[in-house]
Amino acid sequence: MSTSERLIDATRELLWERGYVGTSPKAILERADAGQGSMYHHFKGKPDLALAAIRRTAEELLATAEGVLDGPGTPYERIEAYLRRERDVLRGCPVGRLTMDPDIIASDELRAPVDETLDRIRERIAAIVEEGKEQGQFAPSLDGEEIAAAVLATVQGGYVLARASGSPGAFDAGVRGLLSLLAPARQA
Repeated sequence: MSTSERLIDATRELLWERGYVGTSPKAILERADAGQGSMYHHFKGKPDLALAAIRRTAEELLATAEGVLDGPGTPYERIEAYLRRERDVLRGCPVGRLTMDPDIIASDELRAPVDETLDRIRERIAAIVEEGKEQGQFAPSLDGEEIAAAVLATVQGGYVLARASGSPGAFDAGVRGLLSLLAPARQA
């Protein structure tokens, strides 16, 4: 792995663990096992490296989500697969956690990949709901955008509940609750 890749990977992990302020250039270099000047050789500075790391994390999360949402099954089954997919629930979402970081939210440039990723996932879920409505699997009264927002809110809120309780059970309960609300509409 190249030095720039090691720097990006180290920054991704540190942002997830510590946030932007807690991710010092020294910590990045130590985690990446890179020399002192290497960060500035490959990147303009910490913000530039953080942006590369956030973009990479966002791309991977989006690819994982699309892989599940575009997979086999009915629209309900694909949404269910997205909600139930394997996650490190107690660690939280590597993209969603960035929304809690005031330094990232204050920067239009650092916040953009976070917002774009969540928007693309929401749009994909909304399209799946509309597909399900056309196939008669979801009630015609459902609003795809609203259901998509509820799905994302359940996932992100589930992370918060699980981390607060120290148990993935809180995340799972939120998922089961949302699915039970969608299931009757699917039968309508």
